[in-house]
Amino acid sequence: MKKENIFETMERDIMESDIKEADKNKMLKNVMRLKENKINIMVTGATGCGKSSTINALFDTEVAKVGVGVEPETMEIERYELDNLILWDTPGLGDGKEADNRHAKNIIKKLNEYDSDGKAKIDLVLVILDGSTRDLGTSYELINQVIIPNLGEEKEDRILVAINQADVAMKGRYWNYEKNEPEALLKRFLDEKIISVRNRIYEGTGVRVEPIYYSAGFKEEGEKQCRPYNLSKLLYYIVRSTPSEKRMVYLNNLNENENIWKDNDDILDYGRETRENIMESIVKSVSEGADVGGEIGAIFGRAGEVAGRVIGGVAGGVIGVAKSIWGAIFG
Repeated sequence: MKKENIFETMERDIMESDIKEADKNKMLKNVMRLKENKINIMVTGATGCGKSSTINALFDTEVAKVGVGVEPETMEIERYELDNLILWDTPGLGDGKEADNRHAKNIIKKLNEYDSDGKAKIDLVLVILDGSTRDLGTSYELINQVIIPNLGEEKEDRILVAINQADVAMKGRYWNYEKNEPEALLKRFLDEKIISVRNRIYEGTGVRVEPIYYSAGFKEEGEKQCRPYNLSKLLYYIVRSTPSEKRMVYLNNLNENENIWKDNDDILDYGRETRENIMESIVKSVSEGADVGGEIGAIFGRAGEVAGRVIGGVAGGVIGVAKSIWGAIFG
């Protein structure tokens, strides 16, 4: 049975709500407009950094092939369309000068594509670094010479740098496998790597980025499958970097397995922050031009429930009924 998407749910809630017809029509038009929005995310990085496994973990899909060993599975830019979410999985760099030059040209070409409104087609570039290696020269070349120079004026808003495979950053040492988190020595090492990456990118481009570290949880065939770590944090940064009017698209595609979202650092409640970012964007976008005021929570009962079921899983718990979800935003 096909799962009802967030737009269908909102349309039904609006139709069944007890509000003025003029406001109902306005809100339905807003939903129709939002349904046309597409998010385009480019996922790039050096060969073996875990691009495909990250896509599969975040969006509960097996459309992205996972490479095993040194041979990259993604040889050209692959396009994965999940409803209104479009992912561009680029070939990994580091396979030779000729191949890297060809891949770089294709990436630059894609970054310089624009829609009919003159806006860049790619909303966000997620650059994944391999946390298991100290040699990030290829990655810095990709970021400093290929990605950032082709991001237009709002460079800092369109790039996210994430260090994958945090669990093997020190060859698997100092990772607490029972708690699925880094021990103090590894955490210090990863924090220092973040500072180093941030400084190298700023020195090379003048652009400030805030890298994070995580683990997509992928292990090669025959090895134990570990739970992801900081995947909820990665999602929070992705959503925060997405234009507000497009954030609700994620609700149709997120991995609904609560277990993969549970293990994160304790800097923020990433599930709550993500939920509020998306809910606020829904309220702002759908109610624009309609005089609904305090009725908004009652209108989106089912939509709130859908959001709670999916985003609530990110927090690692059950959000409950719709009123509690909207109450978290509106008090």
